Amino acid sequence: MAERCTVGKYLIDRLHQLGLDHLFAIAGDYSIDWLNRYVAPSSVELINEVNEVNAGYAADGYARLKGIGALCVTYSAGALCAVNAVAGAYVEKVPIVLINGTPSIKKTITFEQTGFSAHHFITGRETDLQSFEHITAAAIRIDNPELAPRLIDHALTTCISERRPVYIELLQDMVDLECEPPHGVLKPARPLSDRDSLDQSIAQVRERLESADNPLIWVGPEVDRFGLQDKAARLIQQLNIPFVTELLSKAVLSEDDLLFAGVLDGQASSEAVTELVAASDFVLALGVWLTDINSLGWEPDYDRTAFASFDAVKLGTFFSGHVALEHLMDGLLAAKIPAKSRKLPERPARSAPATRPSEIITYQGFYEFIQRYVDRNTVISSDASMNYFGSLLLDIPRQGGFIVQSSYSSIGYSAPAATGICLAAAPGQRVMVFSGDGGFQMTAQCLSTQTRFRLNPIIFVIDNGVYAVEQWLADSSVFHADKPFYEPCLLHRWNYSRLSEVFGCRGWEVGTYGELREALTGALENTGGPSLIQVRVPDKSIPDNAQWKAQ
Repeated sequence: MAERCTVGKYLIDRLHQLGLDHLFAIAGDYSIDWLNRYVAPSSVELINEVNEVNAGYAADGYARLKGIGALCVTYSAGALCAVNAVAGAYVEKVPIVLINGTPSIKKTITFEQTGFSAHHFITGRETDLQSFEHITAAAIRIDNPELAPRLIDHALTTCISERRPVYIELLQDMVDLECEPPHGVLKPARPLSDRDSLDQSIAQVRERLESADNPLIWVGPEVDRFGLQDKAARLIQQLNIPFVTELLSKAVLSEDDLLFAGVLDGQASSEAVTELVAASDFVLALGVWLTDINSLGWEPDYDRTAFASFDAVKLGTFFSGHVALEHLMDGLLAAKIPAKSRKLPERPARSAPATRPSEIITYQGFYEFIQRYVDRNTVISSDASMNYFGSLLLDIPRQGGFIVQSSYSSIGYSAPAATGICLAAAPGQRVMVFSGDGGFQMTAQCLSTQTRFRLNPIIFVIDNGVYAVEQWLADSSVFHADKPFYEPCLLHRWNYSRLSEVFGCRGWEVGTYGELREALTGALENTGGPSLIQVRVPDKSIPDNAQWKAQ
């Protein structure tokens, strides 16, 4: 006899089929029945979070490694707290599923017809749905068990096809109602291209690659989002062309590759990268997103750069729409374009400068020191702060070893995202987080979840007492002058390392390189929970590759 299927079981079974092994949730009376009756007994581990935005960031970090993430919240008071996390995932093409436990049909109709309100109601059945329609690829409301399988399959297929968040309203009185069981396995929709547009694009790019003396490939985040890393690596090797990435796509391919030249992010790039780009007569940008983070005082040369992204190819005045990135790469691989013999600039030898144990840590010195602790088992997450600059020039040997939310750039993302990254990481990998003190103050409760589930990220909080990146953006001259910081940029100082006593993890406060070395030794040995290292740096200390704007 076939096992009885309900709406609640259908949803969790479909999520598990797609590779979900952990679900992040906040208990709420509109969602608790689904969590308790269907998620808790399933093969999907329930990760009880402390607030909705942290749950959203954790699901985002998880999805970047696993291919899908999910969180469950309760109506309005919970769901609307997750808006920022979902918006960031939408911008950055991260496939997460937001399940919103929603009041019953009876409560909804009672409120709409009589005004008798159930808790969390705002204006009836449309409030949350309409809010999320703008920041998700699909938004559905499950208020009929017979329609539930089709609606759920539509939302989840859209999620894995478009690599963007979807929103599912799960009404509390639908959870136990019977429905059809799942049939088959959900798969992403195949990418589509217009044949003429694709052929024209391949011809244009091929001609420029063959005629160029010094071509360059610029690898962007779409290569990661659509799982095209192997094809990109094959194309680079076949053409024998050097490649760069952007901060948003750092380590999409291994930085140990002999053809890797560095990260191209405007004037924050290394001198070797800027010289290489300046000498290039054609740049093929595969899946690159243009943002103010990868311009930074520099503009691409649109006449010699072919941008293949957002299902189009743009090169000077040439534009061809409805061209899937995967199909363009397939066409270029099939074209067997002759390999080039362009010589890569020599990479400068990396060696940490000698530091005395008693020497005060600087922002630049911290990153020069930390490089020796980054290996193939390290996954780094860098938060929106001056840490963007410091981490940009780190060598990351492992493909997929760097996670950043630099397009949306919501400060406070990385520490709670590390909850999901730790759960999704391969065995033996260790997560390091570089956070500013202002960002960490926004989401510090992530330490509670990480301690509870014995996750072991090493979180560095760079403590300079200010929103340094906001000051840098507004008036960077402050960092080289006897001028005060803007009042809104000043932080209330926390004793970050002492938070370990509150949350039950381990913490260190360091201000010298000797103290930093001791803290790192202890943190690397601490495998049963998170390690928080408060790194004090002078308030006007910034990384070297941020100095261009400050002068």
